[in-house]
Amino acid sequence: MLTGILGSFLPVLPGPPISWIGLLLLILTKVIPNDWWFLGITFVVAAIVFALDYIIPAMGTKKFGGSRSGMAGTVVGLLVAIIFPVLGVFGIIIWPFVGALIGELLNKADNKTALKAAFGSFIGFLTGTFLKFVVTIVYLGLFIAKAWEYRQGLFSFFY
Repeated sequence: MLTGILGSFLPVLPGPPISWIGLLLLILTKVIPNDWWFLGITFVVAAIVFALDYIIPAMGTKKFGGSRSGMAGTVVGLLVAIIFPVLGVFGIIIWPFVGALIGELLNKADNKTALKAAFGSFIGFLTGTFLKFVVTIVYLGLFIAKAWEYRQGLFSFFY
């Protein structure tokens, strides 16, 4: 579940699908009754959010006149923020924007166009990241609720 939450921010990890696997593993224990509706609904939500993670940034970039270079710059900026956490939480916000701006400038855009496109890439990235984060947090809550409901069977060696 925690890897799924990290996957909300790291572009190499698909956060919601990983969190869904955590729910699947919990449901597949002998203690918890199989709830295929629960698994099916949470799977569909994870799949939709996974797909939207690719669509939303592209829409934001396209709406503001950006290019693939701006989107790539956003990802590079995020990686810089994660590898070099000098600015802390603000780095997660600042570096993707700076990366998108540099990507657009390298794509031969003028300053005004590059700034506008970088803003679009950045907004799309933030929207997708926020959506993934919310879904993975909800899945963590569901995981904890199910585990708590069946705690005596799951943790019988403590009782």
